[in-house]
Amino acid sequence: MVRSATKGQIFEIDDMLAPILTEQQSAALEGAAMASFDFSSDAILAAAAGQTGLSDFGAMDFVERLDLWCECVREDKFLSPVSHAALWTMFVRYAADRLRVEDICKRHPEILAIEIDRPIIVAGPPRSGTTHLLGLLSADTRLRSLPWWEATAPVPTEADTPTADDPNPRWTRAQAGWEQQDALMPLFKYMHEFSPDHISEDIELQALDFSSYLLEWMALVPKWRDYYLSHDQSGTYAYLKKGLQVLTFLKGPNRWVIKCPQHMEQLPVLRKSFPDATYVITHRDPVGSIRSTLSMWLYASRILRTKSNPEEPKGYWIERYKTMLERCVRDHDCLPAEQTVDVYFHQWIKDPDSILHEIYAKAGLPLDSDVLATMHQYHADNDPGVKGRVMFNLERDFGLTADDIRKDFEFYFDRFPVEKEVK
Repeated sequence: MVRSATKGQIFEIDDMLAPILTEQQSAALEGAAMASFDFSSDAILAAAAGQTGLSDFGAMDFVERLDLWCECVREDKFLSPVSHAALWTMFVRYAADRLRVEDICKRHPEILAIEIDRPIIVAGPPRSGTTHLLGLLSADTRLRSLPWWEATAPVPTEADTPTADDPNPRWTRAQAGWEQQDALMPLFKYMHEFSPDHISEDIELQALDFSSYLLEWMALVPKWRDYYLSHDQSGTYAYLKKGLQVLTFLKGPNRWVIKCPQHMEQLPVLRKSFPDATYVITHRDPVGSIRSTLSMWLYASRILRTKSNPEEPKGYWIERYKTMLERCVRDHDCLPAEQTVDVYFHQWIKDPDSILHEIYAKAGLPLDSDVLATMHQYHADNDPGVKGRVMFNLERDFGLTADDIRKDFEFYFDRFPVEKEVK
């Protein structure tokens, strides 16, 4: 159901529990079911080597993690054929991009000496405004950021050479992928856009080491979650830095703005990996963030899973948020106060400029009227309220009230002055 609004359309998804598939969705599921995939590390690495003509993956400790990713995919019995095709393509892409990263570093060893100078790093719970904040900061061209078209193909190949007909083949491929996703899940763009120019999370670089919480968004993988949370992520954050060095070598500058919600539960590793960073931590009523995550999962399940069951995201993501926020409460003080800005959602929506000034002051960057005007223009062009938004309904879709969720997060409200947002 769609309702008009003064700023933009409001979408209400009223078939969450019993999805009515479009012809395109049904056709995509039928077509994907005709393919089969060997989810094993041997098959994925062989496919990546065949694509690239390369064979050196660097340190091979990642294979243990890739093996577990594959095992978790095989064990999730409710993944749809579309999910299997998407995950296979993704795993091979990450392995191929790792080969290309290792190859360019061998050919240009000076890459590993490149300084990543005082990055601005945004972290916060998923669905707490981190994406929009990252986009605002990336509008400042003094900072290097990671658009989606580059995140999905960080090292260009010979096939990516610009031509008169296609000045950026990597952008063109990303656009084709975005159009395909939009056709299958047309309301997803109002929740999280994946257009070629949107600024990506740095999780795409961590995935080259086959770690991070990325897989948790694609499948139900408690075995991977437990492994990830119990293993030191220093190696993967080192690979993230390596990816940033490669991208800086290919196109500067070397002062980055990056973000990933996962950093919120990895603050000690983040601090060790990027000790001179400015850390920007966003905070929001967990109910608002969780409501959005549960609804995104359930909406996508019509195409990514063989059933739309609200118990799946309820049983996984509420507890997952709790773990993330518990770790943030536990570790927040490892960040130097003079390098850290805590951004509260209720303050951000009222007075973003003062918060931007604070971020820039701690980052040691001047924020003049011209840069601020550029950010204002970015906001005007990307304001979710103008583009349209999806209305979420906890009680109808999940049988939950805000208080049902919030009661488990008093520890977070006790530590940070977060305002209750969802009634």
